[in-house]
Amino acid sequence: VAEVKLRDDQYTLDHMRAFGMYNYLHLDSWYQDNVYYIDQFGRVMNLSVTLIVFNEELGSPFIIVHSVSFVKSDKHSVAVLLLRVEKDELDTKGSGFHITLEWVTFVEMNKGDEHRYEISKRRVLEGKSVPHYAAIEPNGDGLMIISYKPFKFVQEEEEILEENDDKKTDEKKDPLYYWQQTEDDLTITVHIPQDVTKDDIKVQFSPDNICVTLKDQPALMEGKLYSSVDHESCTWIIKENKSLEIFLIKKNEGPRWPELIVGDTKGEFIMDSSQCAEISESLMHLTSEVMGNMTKNDRRGCYSLED
Repeated sequence: VAEVKLRDDQYTLDHMRAFGMYNYLHLDSWYQDNVYYIDQFGRVMNLSVTLIVFNEELGSPFIIVHSVSFVKSDKHSVAVLLLRVEKDELDTKGSGFHITLEWVTFVEMNKGDEHRYEISKRRVLEGKSVPHYAAIEPNGDGLMIISYKPFKFVQEEEEILEENDDKKTDEKKDPLYYWQQTEDDLTITVHIPQDVTKDDIKVQFSPDNICVTLKDQPALMEGKLYSSVDHESCTWIIKENKSLEIFLIKKNEGPRWPELIVGDTKGEFIMDSSQCAEISESLMHLTSEVMGNMTKNDRRGCYSLED
């Protein structure tokens, strides 16, 4: 759509109201689903639109900053971004107001002969300045915001409680296995029940994957390894303290693995004292070189960001 841009001599409030608040779409008086607009080449264009009738209380007054229409999981969805200026009772030093952006997603619901839209998700962000630019990504999965001051998501009370419950649950869980590594190999230790015998254990090696099962239970460890191993040289044993030890031989010697199984969080990496000293020494060497090259002004400009 052609954008009406003001010239340097058009700077009054009347100019802004006349051109800046101009409605680019004009409804066809004879066909209610058709609109007219002028494109950037000066052509008069006709467009057929679909009106979605939706009725929902969305709270205090707002303006629609942006909206997108997309299809996901075979359902039509519409995401809109609403902007509000709201009173901030806790702000005693600033303007006393804050800006909120509410990201609302409507999803098409077909129940029998009834065809309507319902809110599937509502997310709120808060900031201290009106954004220069705010838009929803075309697929509805994220936001793009340009603002003088940052915006942060505001968690609902229920979400905070659920998050805390999840953290408590995670804290109670012990690692299912522990692993160590050298430049040449990796050692995995898995604690197994007292009644488990060698015949109950099944360990499968491949160049890029590992699978460990006990009896007929679901796999204890399974997935793609961070890097390739020499699977024909990999072995495992049962130790006297009823622990299963698995030895993996790295195909590419030297590089350290940041994780054992890609995406798996059930294990815990253990670093021995010699590795700690080696890494600490390399970090000290790196830090001393960087600090040695910094000027006084460079040091003054350094700062840290915290969540």
